[in-house]
Amino acid sequence: MALIEIPGAQDVPGGATVSVTPVDEVGLEARAAALGTRSIKTSSKLAALDLAIRCMDLTTLEGIDTPGKVRAMCAKAVRPDPAMSGIPSVAAVCVYPELVPTAVDALQGTGIHVASVAGTFPAGLGPLDVRLAEIRSAVAAGADEVDIVLNRSAFMAGRYREAFDEIAASKEACGRAHLKVILETGELGSYDQVRRASMLAMLAGADFIKTSTGKIGTNATPPTALCMAEAIRDFADQTGTAVGLKLAGGIRNAKQSWQYLVLVQETLGAEWLTPDRFRIGASSLLNDVLMQIAKLRSGTYQRPSDFTVD
Repeated sequence: MALIEIPGAQDVPGGATVSVTPVDEVGLEARAAALGTRSIKTSSKLAALDLAIRCMDLTTLEGIDTPGKVRAMCAKAVRPDPAMSGIPSVAAVCVYPELVPTAVDALQGTGIHVASVAGTFPAGLGPLDVRLAEIRSAVAAGADEVDIVLNRSAFMAGRYREAFDEIAASKEACGRAHLKVILETGELGSYDQVRRASMLAMLAGADFIKTSTGKIGTNATPPTALCMAEAIRDFADQTGTAVGLKLAGGIRNAKQSWQYLVLVQETLGAEWLTPDRFRIGASSLLNDVLMQIAKLRSGTYQRPSDFTVD
């Protein structure tokens, strides 16, 4: 076992010391593959798909986003399919800071959270004062969740204290809002680095750790999700602090969603299968889940054109 070299940062509430265990790459990938083969009984699939929707974050992060597009996404977040009864609302919508007021207005009274990327997303390499000001602005506009990216430049160079301090400052800038820290795992190079980055972000105050921005080629994968889930489990065991997990990027079909639900259940337990502790970033997942629900209810597949395109 080893400690992240952050002077003064290893001591957490309760006096515990957080250790970083080297990752058994072969064992991790084998376990992730085995969990991916678990089947869900037909009688349980509807419940799993319902839970997947309740844990979804609908996201639009494009340069051509408009208030009209955000309002349409918010309407779908509230009622994913008006033609089907009993479909729950999603957990949150995620937009750029400029469009937070539009989302807040559209979702008023629904209980759906408004998340904003901030801190010069997706690179996260702007001047720190600019990054913190953007976080404060998003929260002032009504965001109750903020997604920032880990400073991979500092982290990969071994400047752990710098990366830690930036997350801690971002957490302070969030005030009442929850902080999600995106690790951008596809750029970290190894599972050891993913685990180290997970521990660092949690030590610094992250309320959630998140796989990806969705802006690079490698996004969420089962082994990476398992690596992060095991870090969350060990952090909770060592500190008593429960941190959430968000999987984002490349999750496009219902089968993948329930495989990740199984992974979380088996690694972290049923208490993590709630929107307060687990999220799926879904830009294209929701429609496939709705199609599967319609199939299970009616016995026949619907056409993709029967559902609105986000």
